[in-house]
Amino acid sequence: MAVFLVYPIASVGWFSLRQHTVTQPWKNGFIGFENFRRMLFDDPLFWQSLMFSAKWVVVEVGLQLVLGLCLALIVNETFVGRAMARSLVFSPWAVSGVLTTGIWILLYNPSTGIFQQLAQWGIGDPGTSVLGDPATVFPATVVTELWRGVPFFAILLLADLQTIPNDLYEAASVDGAGRWRRFISVTLPHLRDAIVLSTLLRAVWEFNNVDLIYTLTGGGPANQTTTLPLYVARKAVDSHDFGYGSALTMAGFAILLFFSILYLRLSKFGSRA
Repeated sequence: MAVFLVYPIASVGWFSLRQHTVTQPWKNGFIGFENFRRMLFDDPLFWQSLMFSAKWVVVEVGLQLVLGLCLALIVNETFVGRAMARSLVFSPWAVSGVLTTGIWILLYNPSTGIFQQLAQWGIGDPGTSVLGDPATVFPATVVTELWRGVPFFAILLLADLQTIPNDLYEAASVDGAGRWRRFISVTLPHLRDAIVLSTLLRAVWEFNNVDLIYTLTGGGPANQTTTLPLYVARKAVDSHDFGYGSALTMAGFAILLFFSILYLRLSKFGSRA
């Protein structure tokens, strides 16, 4: 715990209080909370990236939960070819973010991709670049991440669905409950903790998403898809400003910690109420 958790956090916290730029070492030194003042009052891109991160998390986690639950309910049923269907549903989760990006860049290619094919069929305009258009880059990026993220919810929720006793459904049917009523009164209450845990984990992962967005859009166009972690990577890795990058990192850490604790308390995770 000390090596892999406490020390990294303390190290980043220390750097956040320093001016530490590799390209200008003569300026390095302790500056207190100057990085945080600069971040809060002099850096509009910090607020823009934070707002986009929040939008990204809400849209992605919400859609992934709904679609993942639907898929889990479908593959939980008994039908011919269920094993193959489960394999197809879960397979995108095994693909890395960079490989996922490669697949979807080919699909979005304005010359040879799916939109060029649709244009040949008379649907849309030829040469459409959804990743270069500010009006379409967000939904295009959302769809790409949905393809990878939905299986995570499907896997977790399917595992929990298989633990629900059939006696509960039989008792509900005897009491006259239809399919929808059984879903509301039996399935959802049993899935509550699994939903809380999966949404929390996925929210943290989506907030920290760098690989897919970086390789798909690079944060563009015009920084419209720049998340806070991607902005940290630009400052710390590309610009070698480790002091300011550490301050941005500490801000993201504090935000995630606060909302994680709040979410667990409001959802009463682990309680039987």
